[in-house]
Parts: sequence; C-alpha cells; structure tokens
Amino acid sequence: MMVAGSFGLQQFSNLRYQYSKKQPVSPEEMKKYGVNMKKRAEVTLETEYDKVKSIDIDNWSNKRGPRPWEEEPAKSLTAKQ
Repeated sequence: MMVAGSFGLQQFSNLRYQYSKKQPVSPEEMKKYGVNMKKRAEVTLETEYDKVKSIDIDNWSNKRGPRPWEEEPAKSLTAKQ
C-alpha cells in the first residue's frame, strides 16, 4: 500500500509541475482569437469601484430566466385561458 501511494503521489506531482509551467496569454495572442483585452492602466480597483458605486442598488427588480423544463411564455398564456 505504501508503494502504491508513492506512485499515485508521483502522478499528481507530475501533473502539478506540468501545468504550472504555462505562460500567461499575451494581448496579441488574444486578439488573434477575437478577445479584446483592456490595458492594465484601464482596469484598476478604483475604476471598478467607481463603476459599482454608480449602480443604483435600491431600485431593482428580480428577473427570472426561463427554465429548460418549463413551457415557453406564449404557450403557458394560452393554456391558462
């Protein structure tokens, strides 16, 4: 059991080091795939806080999305009548 445990631990540690060597994605590479990344100076904690601060959190309404098992709204209205 001790020997099997060491082989299992070796496999997990190999996975850890295999995926930790990945480099971050450059903005040029992301543009190639169609993703627009903002510059680091544009996204700061202060700018994101200002965006959240401007949101009116006192006046909101709960919006429920459709469930896969429910009927469409047009079908449910005709069924109730």
